[in-house]
Amino acid sequence: MAKYGEGDKRWIVEDRADGANVHNWHWAEKDCLEWSRNLLSKLFQDLVILEGEGNLWIKTKRVEKVEGEAYVNIRKGKIIPGYEISVKLGWQGEAKDSEGKSLQKVDGDVEFPYIADENADEDPEVKIIVKDDGPIGKCLKEAFISKGKPILLERVRKYVESMSAGGPAKDELELKPKGSSKLKVDNTDSNAQPATPTPPPAKKKVKEGFKTIFLTEKFFCRPSDVYDILMDENRWKGFTQSNAKISKDVGASFSLFDGSITGVIEELQEGKLIVQKWRFGSWPEGIHSTVRLIFEEPEPGVTIIKLTQTDVPEEDRYGNATVVENTERGWRDLIFHKIRAVFGYGI
Repeated sequence: MAKYGEGDKRWIVEDRADGANVHNWHWAEKDCLEWSRNLLSKLFQDLVILEGEGNLWIKTKRVEKVEGEAYVNIRKGKIIPGYEISVKLGWQGEAKDSEGKSLQKVDGDVEFPYIADENADEDPEVKIIVKDDGPIGKCLKEAFISKGKPILLERVRKYVESMSAGGPAKDELELKPKGSSKLKVDNTDSNAQPATPTPPPAKKKVKEGFKTIFLTEKFFCRPSDVYDILMDENRWKGFTQSNAKISKDVGASFSLFDGSITGVIEELQEGKLIVQKWRFGSWPEGIHSTVRLIFEEPEPGVTIIKLTQTDVPEEDRYGNATVVENTERGWRDLIFHKIRAVFGYGI
């Protein structure tokens, strides 16, 4: 570690008795949702997908919706982007005859149900929807999928790259000190006092030594089906082949996988939400994470589960540093995939 006066002067924060967040070096956060709306509108709006090829014309219209959350954390000079958003925009297509006369115009939507930092290295799901499913509508939709999908995904990658670079925080949050850090005093006022530096509000301060897990899983069933499985101990015993104790009582304790996992039910909304205090027996004593399962039904018979698990320790009580990896794999392989295998809810 660099000492004060040697090497990287940003470590001056280590010598501050008041613990001030000098130059935002220790932590800072920027809400990026509105910035994301503006950037995605610029990236997606009025894109020409086809212009006369096969007598077809296709272009995108305005971005209608960007929902979710997006932020950038700066921790000790490191950019940590976080985002889970859905995007919807319109498109319009037109087919013309060989003489250039319009045969039909159709409208449609493009939907990105889930763009998230956890899948930053993967292309997200894209839904191309046409509002007229006649022969021309279908033809235009297929052309859009063929020609337009790669263009749209390339624009998503630009957004991901921009978030990885810091988004609006790249310019607005100081990653290193610029100029003098001395506090200014107005010499015209003999009673003037130096301004006391105060840290910016941080909505999601991340505790040292802890991580957050994000997972998204799709099931071909109603949300209530998976909700009931996850809250019924007999079904837990069935698909895990292990002992379980759980109920639909807020405040009740639960035990899963022969007692390897224990916790307390904190909040329930039938078919919509499960919130639990949750821990492995091998974690350090007194450490609990918070599991939040949100159930969505974007279309009848399709369920999207969004899991967020905060305050997962990086190491167990024995010093093993595979806790986060093992926890994430356990949810995916031993719970979600097993539910599909046993109850036949697709992949």
